[in-house]
Amino acid sequence: MLYNLFDYLNKLDFPGAGMFHYISFRSAMALIFSLVISTIIGRRIIEKLQLMQIGETVRNLGLEGQMRKLGTPTMGGIIIIIAILVPVLLLARLTNVYIILMLITTIWLGTIGFIDDYIKVIRKNKDGLSGKFKIVGQVGLGLIVGLTIYLSPNAVMRENVEIRENDVITEIIYNKEVKSTKTTIPFVKNNNFDYRSLASFMPSNRTAATWIIFVIVTIFIVTAVSNGANLTDGLDGLAAGSSAVIGVALGILAYVSSHIKYAAYLNIMYIPGCEELAVFASAFIGACIGFLWYNAFPAQVFMGDTGSLTLGGIIAVFAIVIHKELLLPILCGIFLVENLSVMMQVSYFKYTKRKYGAGKRIFKMTPLHHHFQKAGNAGIDALIQKPLIAVPESKIVVRFWLIGIILAVLAIATLKMR
Repeated sequence: MLYNLFDYLNKLDFPGAGMFHYISFRSAMALIFSLVISTIIGRRIIEKLQLMQIGETVRNLGLEGQMRKLGTPTMGGIIIIIAILVPVLLLARLTNVYIILMLITTIWLGTIGFIDDYIKVIRKNKDGLSGKFKIVGQVGLGLIVGLTIYLSPNAVMRENVEIRENDVITEIIYNKEVKSTKTTIPFVKNNNFDYRSLASFMPSNRTAATWIIFVIVTIFIVTAVSNGANLTDGLDGLAAGSSAVIGVALGILAYVSSHIKYAAYLNIMYIPGCEELAVFASAFIGACIGFLWYNAFPAQVFMGDTGSLTLGGIIAVFAIVIHKELLLPILCGIFLVENLSVMMQVSYFKYTKRKYGAGKRIFKMTPLHHHFQKAGNAGIDALIQKPLIAVPESKIVVRFWLIGIILAVLAIATLKMR
């Protein structure tokens, strides 16, 4: 909105209006706006939630400081969503296909998460929204994203081509803009992975099969990452802080992918138009950090599924549209480990129960962050008992943040390693 206004004013030679043409200026403004919005409206939303008695219900699982959380307002993800949407609507180019997809993602998963929280908290149904409806919603979003990238004439890229002399790269040039299912492979030098290679079983309809595979992969990634963020949201500030770190890395990746010189230097594909995602990433980062003002230990509000599903979905779709989804196992390593810990725990428990008649555990408790909250002598039959002394919640969160920062740096560094 403001972009169009100042674009018009710039044509009238209005002083300073040209600043809105600079992506760096609009990104900085988006970060500031989202921080201000989240901190200002956060207090009012928390007070409103308290008046409505929308508080967290807690089962006593013997975790350190767990019962202190009883009654803490939840559904605070509304703060994050508003703090993302307002700056983006004001400062981004709303005709950009990638911005449109990110706005749809934010609203779509925010709505699903809100319905889930509403059923849990307002209607007092602890099961919340049925899992199959969540999956249907995530699959629906994956279809929208995958088909939009396939059908939109503006969702294109230009693949990097090496010019070599005596087996030495002297220059990187780019082909014409094309629709492509290629994506960046971490660590592998001078190579992009093409989903087309997975469709060799249908040589006569290979293009159609390739896009079907791409859409299926998109659905899987959206579902996996959004659920991973949901599982990570179990300690004060853990999901919001981890997401902010990931947002910084994604913003950098989007910016270098949209800058033809930086893309050539890093030898990665050039994606015209994705520079607008830097504005979205800045708003995303600001919203997460602003939410931490109230969510950091001890939390005054929890994001609930309204926030966690939205954060995970945004990260997944963002990575897909900039063709960096294969970096997600590194970049979202915290989410991945949380997901895997639950899957391993459930699978091992079922296996041992079927084989020995009594289920055993690998971890003291999952998701993984809860494992560290349990003392090793808690009487739980688990393969991994360390740490023997329960780790304070705030220390677990900070350590996970530090691991997340290391993984984010590694994910960006893989581009140069290539």
